[in-house]
Amino acid sequence: MNITPKRLAELSVLTALALIIFVVELRIPDLLPIPGVKLGLANIITVYAVYRYRGIEVFMVVLVRILFGSMFSGGVSTMLYSLAGGMLCLSGMLLVRHIIPPRHLWLCSIIGAILHNTGQMIMAVLLMKTTAVLCYYPILLFSGCIAGLFTGLCAGLVVSRVGGDGQPR
Repeated sequence: MNITPKRLAELSVLTALALIIFVVELRIPDLLPIPGVKLGLANIITVYAVYRYRGIEVFMVVLVRILFGSMFSGGVSTMLYSLAGGMLCLSGMLLVRHIIPPRHLWLCSIIGAILHNTGQMIMAVLLMKTTAVLCYYPILLFSGCIAGLFTGLCAGLVVSRVGGDGQPR
């Protein structure tokens, strides 16, 4: 993979923006008293990047965001949940971006949110060694779809403002 200094700088700025948004969101009080329900505003950057950059580049942005975000917000378990959700989400979005056009990237974001919640639930079952946590799954899916729609619409605004065809370069 050949990354130019300009490209590396762009990816670094995206990573920094995602981390800043993540840290700011940590300061926002929980919308609901249910573990795992949050807006996921940093995913605006991820959805934007999925439609503007190559898969390996987006993977680097998401991985660095998760690793540093986990250092800012918690410990190893936070990182495990974030990695499970983030990697499943990213994999799915990278696949569906070839099917869903940029003007409908909000739909890709919703699919990503569903996959993110699914990855986190799988990790919860593995770590807690019980399926009892699956009672949260419908609530997480519902709230994740709403958050995914919101972050997808925001990412769509970013893509339209930045310009370009929305295809990875």
